[in-house]
Amino acid sequence: MRTDRVYHWYTMPLPRFLRLPKERQREILAIARAHFARDGIEGASYNQIISDAGISKTAAYQYFDGKEDLARTVLSEVKARVLGVLGTWEAAPSARVFWERLRLSSARLVDHLAKNPEDLALLGAAPGGAPDEVGLAWFEAVVDDGLRLGVIRNDVDRSLLLGVTRAFFQAADAWALQGMHAGAAVDTSLTWSLLEGLWSPRKGARQGGTT
Repeated sequence: MRTDRVYHWYTMPLPRFLRLPKERQREILAIARAHFARDGIEGASYNQIISDAGISKTAAYQYFDGKEDLARTVLSEVKARVLGVLGTWEAAPSARVFWERLRLSSARLVDHLAKNPEDLALLGAAPGGAPDEVGLAWFEAVVDDGLRLGVIRNDVDRSLLLGVTRAFFQAADAWALQGMHAGAAVDTSLTWSLLEGLWSPRKGARQGGTT
């Protein structure tokens, strides 16, 4: 997947960084991404990052306000790539198509994360507890579509459905990737069965739509 642009959805670095050649921007962010993925955002050394990137301390503070600013810029790039893999969720004409699209989206994401372990390590991370509003929008579209079609039970608060759904996919993707890395056969039908059970409207309960 090509990344010809540097995305900054959570924060904007200082103007001097944006005036650097695009290739140099990507080089600096790639070095920072490797550090954050390996050591965590809190554990990574800002001084070591800028040293490895060949940046003086004076120049570094002309590019970013500090480590958190750099981390947010790196995370915005990671999340842009992930959302590029997922694509925009479009309303499904039926429950069958809904499930087909969801399975395809999940398969694309697992494949991307398997090939990009740094993205996997940083996915969901946010300094200072900042919410992942970009990722949330994708899950909102999925859950709202599922509610409309009656695939998802409507007797549970929407915010709870969103939280549980996101947590489920994070756990399921991590489980699948762990198995893949270990060379084990991964039966994803188990995860889809679990999700269907989690979402299924209760018998006798009013559904949110028709299939």
